[in-house]
Amino acid sequence: MSRSARLLDLIQAFRRHRNAVTAADLARDLGVSQRTLYRDIATLQAQGVPIEGEAGIGYVLRPGFMLPPLMFSDEEIEALMLGLRFVVQRGDPALARAAEDAAARIAYALPEHLRQTARDSGLLAAPPGESGPSEHLPVLRAAIRSEHRLRLAYTDKDGAATRRVVWPIAIGFFDHTRILAAWCETRADFRHFRTDRIAEAEALPDRYPRRRALLMRDWREKEGVREQLGAR
Repeated sequence: MSRSARLLDLIQAFRRHRNAVTAADLARDLGVSQRTLYRDIATLQAQGVPIEGEAGIGYVLRPGFMLPPLMFSDEEIEALMLGLRFVVQRGDPALARAAEDAAARIAYALPEHLRQTARDSGLLAAPPGESGPSEHLPVLRAAIRSEHRLRLAYTDKDGAATRRVVWPIAIGFFDHTRILAAWCETRADFRHFRTDRIAEAEALPDRYPRRRALLMRDWREKEGVREQLGAR
């Protein structure tokens, strides 16, 4: 591994740790000696990277430090382009356009040799199977971002039509369907809704009373590690 790649890996290692991390732990993560680790930290600090701390106590990367796109590795560029191509194929029209714009912006910002890597990536996202209408996805996505309550008109798997007020937390994109995960006020529990069964979706003006990050944590703990989401 080149020294520049190792320095980039060190910055990424800092980003994986929210709190101060010891040189011993960093050296173990990167597979280098602590002496090498101390030299690399000193090099980054001399280049203006805001790393704070000292030997024997721990180090932290101060928030707000940004890497220019030219620091992406070939594998990182391929991962970005594959993810964006997946969104183009699986997202609603507005999200697909945003993914196309983001891919073009990333490619434009890269130096020429990396720009070619992005444009010629051989990793492709296949079109999805039939996943039903997607006209409500922009409303669902906006409510998730803003943490607002949603009023849904929904038809369950047995054909029963219901109206629910939910706290949307996530959308899962699968080959043949999309699933909205939410806290349902009617059931006082987490529920999963197939988006193609949503007849109406209206964002309400008030935010739901808990932060989405906390709801996501509780949802993951309740659901456990599951292969699939069961939509009712």
